[in-house]
Amino acid sequence: MSDLFSLKNKVFALSGGTGTLGGFIAEYLVQQDAKIILLGRSPNKLLTKKKALNAISPESTYTYEVDVLNEGALNEVRDEISNNFEHLDGLINLAGGNIPGATLNSEQRIYDIAIDDTQKVLDINLFGTVVPTIVLSQIMAAQGHGAIINISSMASKQAISRVLGYSMAKAGVDTFTKWMANELASKFTDKIRVNAIAPGFFIGNQNRRLLTNEDGSHTERGNKILANTPMARFGDASELNGMVHYLLSDASSFVTGSIFDVDGGFSSFSGV
Repeated sequence: MSDLFSLKNKVFALSGGTGTLGGFIAEYLVQQDAKIILLGRSPNKLLTKKKALNAISPESTYTYEVDVLNEGALNEVRDEISNNFEHLDGLINLAGGNIPGATLNSEQRIYDIAIDDTQKVLDINLFGTVVPTIVLSQIMAAQGHGAIINISSMASKQAISRVLGYSMAKAGVDTFTKWMANELASKFTDKIRVNAIAPGFFIGNQNRRLLTNEDGSHTERGNKILANTPMARFGDASELNGMVHYLLSDASSFVTGSIFDVDGGFSSFSGV
């Protein structure tokens, strides 16, 4: 029973593990004596994060420079992981985000949105999850076990203003999560699980200016979010760790195809 939540010596691949949320998750996992494989496009960010994580737990972290939208390059990474590691126990798809052209400001209307930028947001958030899941889950199908965590959003559940592309992409992530959960469990093994976490509002580099002013006070949008969050605060990145741990561990062995809200009650509150 003591091993139910153990992550010791398990190997997890993370895309977007050099970002704010991904970085906290990566640090937590190496603290649990897991091995981490970071996937990303920036060699400098990968090296910096690898050094930081190995300082916490020596020889815990490995990196591959790769664009997660590039299927061919990911196929090569998949083969290298298969050759260099005895197993791949999990994948966390953290690559994503938004870009200014795909985000409307308070004075703009839908006709002002940049279609090209909106397409880019769809690509990185949706296909940045779809491609690595399809490619790297092949290792799990061959070995007979694995846990995949996708990152959803509050924007997938309701119409949150200004972020059309991001909302569409995350709604797609929800559907893909359920679809892959069924596909892998029914056609391969019930020991491969696919779930998603839908974070509420956490302040990171990409949304800081949307939610807070330079003096640290909340913007109008930030105040609206807090008014609709029963806990009346933004989340701390470390507060995702418990759900990540649960979904990667054997404690969730009968859990697949689910989307878990970690949102301070935002999704349960009507605002009236």
